[in-house]
Amino acid sequence: MNSSVNIKNKKAKYDYTLLDSYTCGIVLTGNEIKSIRNSNASLNNSFCECSDGELYVINLHIDQYGNSSEDNYNPKRKRKLLLNKQELRKIERDVRDVGITVVATSLFISKKGLAKLKISVAKGKREFDKRNVIKDRENKISLKRIKKNFNN
Repeated sequence: MNSSVNIKNKKAKYDYTLLDSYTCGIVLTGNEIKSIRNSNASLNNSFCECSDGELYVINLHIDQYGNSSEDNYNPKRKRKLLLNKQELRKIERDVRDVGITVVATSLFISKKGLAKLKISVAKGKREFDKRNVIKDRENKISLKRIKKNFNN
């Protein structure tokens, strides 16, 4: 069992302010879980949507497994997430606010061999917030460079 599978959505922290996070199961087919174990998945542009009292992940791209004989495979199909009722109600309440969404932040295989998706309730950042993040990151890099040159 390959428990080192950890697929992350790197843009989520940049584009959103992450508020609450949840770990949930995901309903997959056999070929999809095999593909995830081979790290053939992408969380870019994926988000979650509530409908009929259930939570679904949209735009989660899972490549078709190489040895699969499945025809008409849709790599970005809507997949159901498994959460308990209290968590679902809390997420639905949070999403009602304007500017709040649910994004997928990481996909991993648990110790029991099950695929788990880490989701976060998030608020979108404005352009100037993103510029501040870039500026802070560049300042940290230059400070490390200065310290390194000073110690030598």
